[in-house]
Amino acid sequence: MKRAIGCWLLAVGFLGACSNDGRTVLTVYSPHGKDLLGYLETEFEKANPSVDVQWVDMGSQEVLDRVRAEGANPQADVWFGAPAEAFDRAAKENLLEPYTPSWAGAVDGEARHPQHLWYGTYLTPEVIGYNSEVLSAADAPQDWDDVLDPKWKDKIIIRDPVASGTMRAIFGAIMLRSIARTGSEEAGYEWLRRLDENTREYVLNPTILYQKLGRREGIVTLWDMPDIATLQQRTKIPVDYVIPSSGTPLLVDAIAIVRGTGQPEAARAYYEFVTSTPALLESARRFLRIPARTDLHSDSLPAWIRDANARIKPMPMDREILARDLDRWMKYWDANIRNQSRRK
Repeated sequence: MKRAIGCWLLAVGFLGACSNDGRTVLTVYSPHGKDLLGYLETEFEKANPSVDVQWVDMGSQEVLDRVRAEGANPQADVWFGAPAEAFDRAAKENLLEPYTPSWAGAVDGEARHPQHLWYGTYLTPEVIGYNSEVLSAADAPQDWDDVLDPKWKDKIIIRDPVASGTMRAIFGAIMLRSIARTGSEEAGYEWLRRLDENTREYVLNPTILYQKLGRREGIVTLWDMPDIATLQQRTKIPVDYVIPSSGTPLLVDAIAIVRGTGQPEAARAYYEFVTSTPALLESARRFLRIPARTDLHSDSLPAWIRDANARIKPMPMDREILARDLDRWMKYWDANIRNQSRRK
């Protein structure tokens, strides 16, 4: 990895804010979790010893809200991770700095912004997760509509959708599907009402979700495949997942430089580092991320990624509609649907 990314070694220190040891501070906002972020921090700092990477781990929507709030006085340099629709909204609000990475031609048109304000890093399929000590693969819900079955009442546990890019994407995909079928948003809201009737709890963060799923406080969830696969490999939490049979949102997870960064050179170096071929392959092997770049040989990817790519049926995701309407849909859900079945 060091040999392949050696070209990003910075020969001179960056100008700007310094840490206590005199290094330049590079601030990264990201929902990618401490394991991946910590690994990339360590490897980047080995190659760039004059830089101190300081990351803040928070939900995707929380990142967008924070970047918005800090627009007049940016505190972050790089935004690393969230569904593309969140980056589209940030782009429309002039919160991102254009940058064309060295590998710009190696992603599909759907995985980059036309004005180079963000580029895709990973592909994230959304799936149905379940406690594998309680349910077998055959007994778990096989598709999105299956989770509405009354037999799952009070057995579903979900990450708070308002703050979660993953859950917002799932809800957005359901709304788009309903509009395509009926021409109306109401069918989508009705689906979300029926899901709410079966939902035992909306939890504050992924860690609580995993703990409660392991303790059987809920035995079914909706979440992203890489995180559930990571739990399988690295913890004793008994979880597995089903790829929905009718199709699933296949999110483009993106990266961008925050407009007004005080560390543009360091930000570009970090951007290139975490999206380099070696870093993407290590992220696939160690952290079960599916690279968005199309120039990576399939033989270099883990077998589970090759298998998933063959099985996944991407659901249509109209990013223009999502950028325009998803906030409104989520506000309606929060005010009119969340926990309504428990208030009757």
